[in-house]
Amino acid sequence: MGVCKQLLQLADRPAVAHCIETLVAAGIGEVVVVVGSRGDAVAAAVAGYPVTVAVNVGEECEMADSVRTGLAHLSGGTSAVLVALADHPLVRPDTVRSLAKLHREEPDAIIIPVHDGAKGHPTLFPRAVIAEIGSHPNLRELIARHREKVRLVPVADEGVVMDMDVWDDYLVMAERFGAGM
Repeated sequence: MGVCKQLLQLADRPAVAHCIETLVAAGIGEVVVVVGSRGDAVAAAVAGYPVTVAVNVGEECEMADSVRTGLAHLSGGTSAVLVALADHPLVRPDTVRSLAKLHREEPDAIIIPVHDGAKGHPTLFPRAVIAEIGSHPNLRELIARHREKVRLVPVADEGVVMDMDVWDDYLVMAERFGAGM
């Protein structure tokens, strides 16, 4: 898009703030926000939230690199990792809670929300599985290696499949936030 998507304003806050608020409202106890090497503005935008900011110093800033960076900043007692993307600000707290509940029931499952047949985000990985990202170039390969553990979970939340990849996506989201969702 040519701009920092995390800082795009939705209502009165940047997109990343809405995402963090969803995680906190869902009861996610430890949130690590991974920013790029020039992520000072994003770090400043999340400074008032109960999060740890980690800097991905990789030149490419691929998602797998960000996951590796985030993992290095998690406490040892975490049983799972929820990979939540800052360009999915419409995900609802109840959706995140349902993924976490399913993790408690099936702690070895990779849990992927599905809306109207489309896979979405956030994806929940058992800690032991996501730790293998060091030997895989991306999350797709990691998931493929553990396909027997994948649980596709139908959700009524279209926010899991709505992201901000182009300006039209952002405008749709801005309109929803402006309408009070």
